[in-house]
Amino acid sequence: MVSRLVNTIRNVVGITGNVISLFLFLSPVPTFVRIWKKGSVEQYSPVPYLATLINCMVWVIYGLPMVHPNSTLVITINGAGTAIELIYLTLFLIFCHDKKKRLKVLLIALVEVVFMALVAALVLTLAHTTERRSMVVGIIAILFNIMMYASPLSVMKLVISTKSVEYMPFFLSLASFANGVAWTTYAFLPFDPFIAVPNGLGTLFSLAQLLLYATYYESTKRIIAARKETKMEVNLSEVVVSGNHDPKKTTRAN
Repeated sequence: MVSRLVNTIRNVVGITGNVISLFLFLSPVPTFVRIWKKGSVEQYSPVPYLATLINCMVWVIYGLPMVHPNSTLVITINGAGTAIELIYLTLFLIFCHDKKKRLKVLLIALVEVVFMALVAALVLTLAHTTERRSMVVGIIAILFNIMMYASPLSVMKLVISTKSVEYMPFFLSLASFANGVAWTTYAFLPFDPFIAVPNGLGTLFSLAQLLLYATYYESTKRIIAARKETKMEVNLSEVVVSGNHDPKKTTRAN
């Protein structure tokens, strides 16, 4: 009776985690809408999308029936996440005008795909029980899951130095926090250290990002307002200069 109740709660939490994870994967959409409109990736970093891609791929392998049975909820959401991150990276490559940066991102993405294919092949051929396969892939999953949650740390450094959160998407940080909480809860029903450890740490990383956002939100508004004011002044000065140009005087001089 108790085990059935725990299993029901686990499924409910898992489905909730899937929904939150989907929001996490879709949270960069406003960022890419902005990139699309501006026609440039500006100072946005590709690191979170590269980290999320390899994280999703390793969890797809972990959720396979021959690796970790009864993990359908893990494999479905991470399969969707893999597809979504590939779309983001494709858009990033299209709107990145720095050839060296574009080539670097492309090479890293290809290395990730090849690496995960090798991991899957080696685990399925060399490890002959689901317990061993789960342990090997689980350890790898912990590393890449932590890397995904920690990937915005590079952006956090930029935030602190510029005192602006303009290039640290709020919805990505919020969705990461909610995702970490949901999957940490899921990992305790029953206890799964391979899910609990990275998502517990991920919750802390995401909380740090939200605190940073709250700290620099007001200063970001001031910086953006000052930039717009400067741009307006420049445009006004250009209008004045062009207005002072008298075509009649030019004609007389000729």
